[in-house]
Amino acid sequence: MTQLDVRPRVGDTVNGVAGGEGGDSDVRGKGLGKGSVGLVGSAVIGISTVAPVYCLTSTLGSTAGEVGVQMPAVFLAGFLPMLLVAFAYRELNKAVPDCGTSFTWTVKAFGPRIGWMCGWGLVIATIIVLSNLAGVATSYFWLLAGEITGNPSIAALDDNKLVHIATCLTLIASATAISYRGMTATKGVQYTLVGLQLAVLGLFVAMAFQKASAGTFDTGLDFSWQWMNPFAVESMGAFTAGLSLSIFMYWGWDACLATNEETTGSAKTPGRASLIAMVVLVGSYLATGIAAQMAVGSGAAGLGLGNPETSGNVFAALAGPVMGPVLGILLFVAVLASATASLQTTFIPVARTVLAMSTYEALPASYAKVHPRFKTPGRATVMAGVATGAFYTVMTLVSENVLTDTIFALGLMICFYYSLTAFACAWYFRGELRRSARDLFFKGVFPVLGGLLLAAVFLKTLIDMWNPSYGSGSTVLGVGSVFVIGVGLLALGLVIMLITQRRSPAFFRGEILTKSTPALVVED
Repeated sequence: MTQLDVRPRVGDTVNGVAGGEGGDSDVRGKGLGKGSVGLVGSAVIGISTVAPVYCLTSTLGSTAGEVGVQMPAVFLAGFLPMLLVAFAYRELNKAVPDCGTSFTWTVKAFGPRIGWMCGWGLVIATIIVLSNLAGVATSYFWLLAGEITGNPSIAALDDNKLVHIATCLTLIASATAISYRGMTATKGVQYTLVGLQLAVLGLFVAMAFQKASAGTFDTGLDFSWQWMNPFAVESMGAFTAGLSLSIFMYWGWDACLATNEETTGSAKTPGRASLIAMVVLVGSYLATGIAAQMAVGSGAAGLGLGNPETSGNVFAALAGPVMGPVLGILLFVAVLASATASLQTTFIPVARTVLAMSTYEALPASYAKVHPRFKTPGRATVMAGVATGAFYTVMTLVSENVLTDTIFALGLMICFYYSLTAFACAWYFRGELRRSARDLFFKGVFPVLGGLLLAAVFLKTLIDMWNPSYGSGSTVLGVGSVFVIGVGLLALGLVIMLITQRRSPAFFRGEILTKSTPALVVED
């Protein structure tokens, strides 16, 4: 399909605004579909990208295994740094509503090199997540098919590597195609998938509370407000491990901001949508965690959430006992819908980050092309899909341990670019912090606190990764493979940046995007 090259160059004028040095193109200069998403649609995209049902089934048990009955408290503790960082995103988006989000903002605050690495952290984290989501969606597709047909041999098809990879690539191609066709198509699919998963999750919570009140399971517990006390966790190591899992459960809400140039009220709506998404997520996590803990407990025996045999996929173990054989199938459907929905929307931030990086000459010009009809960064979206498919296929064929360790390294990338963005907010607005108490806290104090918390998790995770026992237990020259993969991916970004610097010297000289470059303000 024909693509439209809208990349501004130094000295060009686009819609009356100079591009490149001393100026910036406006939203129409990038060619994205203005006004395609409203407040509700933006919030739905944020919720969808996080994939709450998928996150719960994969981390609920692991978190309970680390911190026991303090699991709800850890969910709240993980919410705090994300909320503080969300304030930073909101304030930066008001001043610079650019689809490059973290990349654009950190370039403006700290310069081209730190900004480029921040963008790389977002891109590589997203590719890892996309591959993981595709794998989970594939597994649940065959698991659901086996449940519906009552035929275990159909569910066992997921164990066939070729069938699994072929199904996974089909899902990736389908998600790429929907994202390619624009925000209108994306939004329509998401309303259905997000609505389905939240409705089923609500049904599960209600039935879990009912089972708890009836005392159906011997391992069930009575509710205690002590569950909400993070200081009651037995050790700092356990708390940090639980916190890392909790932070992962909130990752992805910033997709609301990546659509800012396509959202009505681009300066304010994305920030509001991200906060709405965060409130829905923390509410869902607390309700589900408390209900499940009351119903089956958090121990390692029987249906207890901490049972290592079932903790990696809690809903698969609880679907039948809590919801019954018929309604339990809905929980499998919800997990599949959650992973599939997130697979599709997660293309949004990576494609738009690549578009912005290319627009500002930080990547090759070809990725700044948008589709003239669908108004999407078509080439960047396809590139993300191809990279995801290739990454997952190679990792699956080489070693499932390597694939597992790559997913464990994801937390490093998340803390890396979130903390940089939070610090960028305080530095960008440093001249405004004395204007009012609001500016001091929302542009300075809160972002810095959020950034420090995530930086602390980054450093603690880095130390823990050195130990070969972290992740799959694989080692490289005596060092944990998770550490090698995590640090290696960041180092790879540094190498690519140095290569790009030779091809795009103007950007790295600070001639294309600076703090004085006008923001991309949209008149709605």
